[in-house]
Amino acid sequence: MNDEDQVEATVHADASDMGGSSAKLAPVSVVVPCFRCAATIDDAVASIAAQTLRPAEVLLVDDGSGDDTVAALHRVAAVHGTDWIKVIVLPANGGPSRARNSAWQQAQQPYIAFLDADDSWGPRKLELQMAALQADPAIALIAHRMLVRPRGTAVPALRPPVDVQIIGRRTLLLRNPFPTTSVILRRDLPFRFDEDFWRSEDYLLWSRIVFSGYRCARIDQVLGIWNERERGATGLSDDFAAVHRARGEQRRKLMREGLLSRGEYAFSSAFGLVARMRRKLVLRLRRQGPYRPRA
Repeated sequence: MNDEDQVEATVHADASDMGGSSAKLAPVSVVVPCFRCAATIDDAVASIAAQTLRPAEVLLVDDGSGDDTVAALHRVAAVHGTDWIKVIVLPANGGPSRARNSAWQQAQQPYIAFLDADDSWGPRKLELQMAALQADPAIALIAHRMLVRPRGTAVPALRPPVDVQIIGRRTLLLRNPFPTTSVILRRDLPFRFDEDFWRSEDYLLWSRIVFSGYRCARIDQVLGIWNERERGATGLSDDFAAVHRARGEQRRKLMREGLLSRGEYAFSSAFGLVARMRRKLVLRLRRQGPYRPRA
C-alpha cells in the first residue's frame, strides 16, 4: 500500500463539527496577489467572506499595478473590515512569487491559503480542508480539485465521501496536482516561492516540499473555480512555450539541489515534452474547426 495510490483518510466534515463561522475562525491567513485586478477582486474576497469557516485574516497584495487597483483593495477592505483585511502595497511589479512571499512574511496565522484575484472558492473549502488537517496534523500541504467555468458559476455540490488522498513524488514528476488557488500549507515550512520565476513558480515550490519528504494531500472534490477570462484577456500561464521552458529550468534546479535524480529528471522531461506536443496538436485542431467532407 503506497502513498501514491491509497486514500489515507476520509473526512465527513460538517459545519457544526467545526463550530461554524459564528463560533470560531480558521487559523488561516489568506494571501491574494493582485495585479490590475480591480474588476475581479470583489468576487474573490466575497468568496472568502462566504466561507462556512472563515479565515482569521486576509492579505491583499498590490503588485505594483499602477492603476486603480490599490483604491479598489482599500475599498474592499473597508467593506469587509480593516481589522480582517490588510492591504499590502509593493512599490514595483515583482511578479506573483514576490507578492505571495511578501504577504507570507507578514502573515500571523499558522496556516497560509492562496487565492488568485480572478478566482473564487466554494463556501465549504476551508471547512473541509481544516477538518482534514485536524484529522491528520502531519499534513504540511493540502489542496483540492478545481474547475474552469464562466464567472459566477457555483461550485458543484459535494459527492460523498470526501476523500483525502496523500500525494507522493511520482505524481509531481508527471503533473502539478496542486492548483495554487486550492492550496493551504503550514506557514513555518522552510521554503518560499522562487522569485526568479514568474511562470510555474507554484510547481517548483510544491516539488521542493514533496521531494523533501513532507506529507502532502489533496481532497478529491471540486472546492474552487478558475473563472474564465474575458475575451482577449491573457495571463502569464497562457504562454505555454514559456511555461514549458520554465518547467525545464525548474527540473534542472531541483536536480542541482539533490531533490531530483537524473533518472527522474529524464523521465519528467520526456513526459513534459510529450504533454507539450499533445497540447499543440489539440490547439491546432481547435483552430482548424470540425472536419467537414466535401459534397
